[in-house]
Amino acid sequence: MSTSSEAVPQRHRRDIDPYRLGRGYGAAGYGGRGQDATGRGAGGPASKRVIVGFGFWIFLLSDIVMFSAFFAAHAVLQTATAGGPSGRDLFDPSRVALETAFLLASSFTCGMSAVASSVRNQLWTQVSLLVTGVLGTCFLALEAYEFTNMIRSGAGPQTSAFLSSFFAVVGLHGCHVTAGLLWLGTMMAQVFVKGFRPNIQRRLLCFNLFWHTLDIIWVALFTIVYLIGGGR
Repeated sequence: MSTSSEAVPQRHRRDIDPYRLGRGYGAAGYGGRGQDATGRGAGGPASKRVIVGFGFWIFLLSDIVMFSAFFAAHAVLQTATAGGPSGRDLFDPSRVALETAFLLASSFTCGMSAVASSVRNQLWTQVSLLVTGVLGTCFLALEAYEFTNMIRSGAGPQTSAFLSSFFAVVGLHGCHVTAGLLWLGTMMAQVFVKGFRPNIQRRLLCFNLFWHTLDIIWVALFTIVYLIGGGR
């Protein structure tokens, strides 16, 4: 039995571009059965959704590298209190646990919005995004309350190197959550007005990746800053 490549006349093989989508030897009309390959080589590049998602992951990895530098600095400075309060004196475990619960729950509802958008359900997409936004706002409110209490008690970022690094790393994450909430509101408006166009679906994919990454970063922040720092 001859292979699909053998079925292609020799004089035509040099005219076939194996990197063109659907123009591999397995494609219909070239001796194959019509199955387009999904990878580069026989079937061409990936879909735009995959390319956009991969590119956004590269951006998120660069963001993770930045957070890693902040984590490293804080880990070194956790004992540099300059005679001031330490994490053991300042952190409220119950409040931090509630913050974590809000953010992790928002990750679940964000995932539900991705499921709803994949089946083009406008109602449940909007409801899931709205609940995600409410939970994210609750998280930010608790974080702002924590910062305000610390500053009022004289434990501001200028007090010690430990507190400078604490406000820097936790505040950086809070800024990302704020940006995510603004992005979420924009996506809700776009889905409502434009529906589930391919470009809107790709934007929703990127937002989901961004929001889940913030949750992953928070788990690391919770461990390094609050669990380890609160025990020193």
